[in-house]
Amino acid sequence: MTDLLIVGAGILGLSHAYAAARRGLRVRVFERSATPLGASVRNFGQALISGQPPGQMLDLAKASRGIWAHWSQQAGFALKSNGSLLFARNPLEHELLQAFCSERAIAYGYNVELLHGAALDELYGGQFRHHHAALRGLDDQQLYSREALPALVKFLRDKLGVDFHFSTLVRDIEPGQVSTTAGRFSARHIVVCSGHDYQTLLAEPLAALQPQVCRLQMLRARPRFALDLQHALLTGLSCLHYGAYADLPLAQTLRAEVERATPHLLEHGIHLLISPTPYGELIIGDSHAYGSDASPFNAEQVDNWLIELAEQTLGGPIDVVERWQGVYGSGGPGPFSLLQVAPGIHAALMHSGVGMSVGPALAERHIAQLLNEGE
Repeated sequence: MTDLLIVGAGILGLSHAYAAARRGLRVRVFERSATPLGASVRNFGQALISGQPPGQMLDLAKASRGIWAHWSQQAGFALKSNGSLLFARNPLEHELLQAFCSERAIAYGYNVELLHGAALDELYGGQFRHHHAALRGLDDQQLYSREALPALVKFLRDKLGVDFHFSTLVRDIEPGQVSTTAGRFSARHIVVCSGHDYQTLLAEPLAALQPQVCRLQMLRARPRFALDLQHALLTGLSCLHYGAYADLPLAQTLRAEVERATPHLLEHGIHLLISPTPYGELIIGDSHAYGSDASPFNAEQVDNWLIELAEQTLGGPIDVVERWQGVYGSGGPGPFSLLQVAPGIHAALMHSGVGMSVGPALAERHIAQLLNEGE
């Protein structure tokens, strides 16, 4: 008898599978594609603590850090644990980061340091000395999602006995049972981790959340110059996007300045993230477009703006080798939802793009809740 059935093999589904299997539960995971293809493999692989707002999201990101380290060791995928660099490109962004470090970082225990002057010049042989400062998130981690998720699937299957059913569509769910293209399966608990698909399963309760889909334009590129990048990179534009900074008074001043000088960046939700792959390439993005569906049409101008930002930040030219669309669930009443929609039937959904950062610990808490641990 299976204890837990999980629908979806993205990071939330796999995190739930691990949390349950390590407690000795018998787990089955259903995924309609032959391998995970959703938000969890289209992203930057950044597990950021420094960008999370104070409160539950910061706590979840901190708790997820050790889980990622354990998975990396056990599943055998590469994990960069030497932090991130958020560059201040002008005096205003520098001032914002100084205010963050002197107040919020101390009050809430963000493990960060602000580099400028000689410390900034020493980074990568002076490659980034054209910036005013760099906020180093010392606890931030980064992985290559395209390799890490398949490795995690193999670890869960081979070491923890999780049964996976890929290329299997779950058609219907009722308490204690799911109907799939591979037959019917029973379990005490069912958790639906369906990403941005709000219509195939549990359509009515999910519609009550008023969810949306966020679509992103993404690039993979090679620098035309020598750069052995070992950090995830961000810029002050991310201070308008991430909750750790976005409500600070100087962030509002920065928003007004960006609106004045480069309004197209706000119009298209563009802020720069860069992640190194294990092969000397860079994952670059992103833009944000929200709606009920993800448009299949990319705007070349948006890619050009991203390339321009990347080359300015990196201090050198790049060649694009691949383009794709990222996509994740958004909207909703908060950054995520954990729902009980019927006895034994639950849903776990992210409504933001930080599933890699908080998903492992979020699933741990959810499974503990389902099993009434601590009561």
